[in-house]
Formats: sequence, C-alpha cells, structure tokens
Amino acid sequence: MKNLYRLIFASALIITFYFSIVPASDIPNFAALTFISDKFVHALIYFSLAYIGLNCYFSLPNIYLLVFIFTFGLIIELIHYYHPYRFFEIADLIANLLGILFASFLFKKKID
Repeated sequence: MKNLYRLIFASALIITFYFSIVPASDIPNFAALTFISDKFVHALIYFSLAYIGLNCYFSLPNIYLLVFIFTFGLIIELIHYYHPYRFFEIADLIANLLGILFASFLFKKKID
C-alpha cells in the first residue's frame, strides 16, 4: 500500500507542477475562480499533497516532508514571479500552508 501512496504522491507533485506552470488561460474554468475560491483550491491541493505524502511513511521525519511540500509551493510561486502569465501571491503561500497544517493535524489525529 505504501508504494501505491508513493506513486500517487509523485504523480500529484508532477500534475500540480504542470498546472502551476502552464498559462492560466490554458486551464478550463480558471478565470471563473474568485479570490477566495482560488485560495480554497490552493489549500485543498496542498492538503492533498501533504496527506498523501504523510501516508507514504517515508524514512524521514514528517516535518521534513511538510517543509519539502511547502518549499515546493514556494518554488512554484517564485517561478510565477518571473512567469509572463502568472503572478506571485503571498496569499497563495498562506493558503498552501493552511492546507499542509490541516493535513498534518488530521493525520496526527488518525494515528493517535
């Protein structure tokens, strides 16, 4: 089961990176997102990445995995700073962090 989670996690990272780099106009219904719904989508994506990643049971402390996932989002936001069709937003990073923290909280409750 652990290997399945790892495959899903790696696939989710690749898909997230892809959709974060392509021009927003290439993503259906992207323009219809409000500020709040966009941040909710960020939180949901990073919640999913973190929860799936935690279920992989990598041989490193969970905090390192969560920092890696947040750093992944930070790198994407830095790419957005230089991307001609995307924008760097601190609010996206905050939404990402909230999703990661919520996943960590739920995962810890599942284990306890």
